[in-house]
Amino acid sequence: MSPMQPVDRDGAARADEGAARFGGQPFAEVERDGVRFVLLGTAHVSRASVEAVEQALAGDAGYDLVAVELDAQRHAALNDPDAMARLDLLQVIRSGRTPVFAANLGLAAYQRRLAEQLGIEPGAELKAAAMRAAERGLPLALVDRDVGVTFRRALASLGFWGRAKISAGLLMSLFADEEVSEADIEKLKSGDMLESSFGDFARENPALYRSIIAERDEYMAAALRETAQVHGARHVLAVLGAGHLKGVAAHLAEQREAPDAVRARLIETPQGSRIPWFTIALAVLVFGGFAWGFWQGGVDLGGALLLHWVLATGFLGALGCAIAGGHPLSILAAFVSSPITPLHPALASGTVSALVETWMRKPTYADFMALRDDVATVRGWWRNRVSRILLNFFLTSLGTAIGVWTGGLSILRRLV
Repeated sequence: MSPMQPVDRDGAARADEGAARFGGQPFAEVERDGVRFVLLGTAHVSRASVEAVEQALAGDAGYDLVAVELDAQRHAALNDPDAMARLDLLQVIRSGRTPVFAANLGLAAYQRRLAEQLGIEPGAELKAAAMRAAERGLPLALVDRDVGVTFRRALASLGFWGRAKISAGLLMSLFADEEVSEADIEKLKSGDMLESSFGDFARENPALYRSIIAERDEYMAAALRETAQVHGARHVLAVLGAGHLKGVAAHLAEQREAPDAVRARLIETPQGSRIPWFTIALAVLVFGGFAWGFWQGGVDLGGALLLHWVLATGFLGALGCAIAGGHPLSILAAFVSSPITPLHPALASGTVSALVETWMRKPTYADFMALRDDVATVRGWWRNRVSRILLNFFLTSLGTAIGVWTGGLSILRRLV
């Protein structure tokens, strides 16, 4: 047998073996470089998948490594409910990771609705695999790519309108509290949690699909090869969502690039132009408009343009902060920063107001502990200090963006 060849079996015999070994759940086997990889495909919302994992690790199957479709962050969320309470929210805001944190909360809210509707925690089979590996003294490999990296690469793969559409969809998912449809549940049984949370847009957009599914197939295959080498494993059980089974098996059999090189390539965030053309164009328009106004109409026209810009951006930014339930000082910070931050490529009015909100109303341990429950309802987003800070960031930024559009059009009309 070739060292890079999937194990091929007769369909009926394979089905019988799957029923015996994994309770009828789909699986694949790939033998490469002296290592036999058994890939168990699961549904993240199925009790049968949990039972299949339990069955796979109950006897003496000879596995010397267990791998799961998790990254360190999601693994911690599954196994350490208090991990969120130790989060440094100020550092999250300062480092520009607020959108990624919000996306994680949206995913958590979606999972919570699934858990309440179906009576099983999404990813329970992955948690079971990790627990059984620990009980048997087997090393556990977390082979999925960091969800923040996946989110950033997904956004980078889209154009401006694509990013706006997906961001709006994720933002709306933060407030959704309706039941998950039967169609979405069926897709989850054979798909992927991230794909499902992005909705139909992921299936309709090839670039986005590649970022959240195809790239992760390639990444997990490389991670499996690398961890098997590190641990000297010869028989590996990998528990993956059924939607990844075919792709990971193919990459395991066919990859020729070194595993570390594959992973390094797939965690880079594609960089666009380093020159902030939009900010430069906006600054030229705004400052050019002010200069033209003072030159053509003196203090009256120039002052009017300046005042309109300040009021349009400042008022709407402050209004967004107020709708988010911001502290009076946060609202003031939003008003002062909104006319300025659009002209700075690395600063957002939402960041300024959210930092002030965090300073004035520092989230408590109880806020973090209640976060998962609170984000499951619309009212809870305003009640919880952590989620309210995120609302502050997004709604202030949204108000400022509308203000920039309004103020910029006003200046442009005067110029032409």
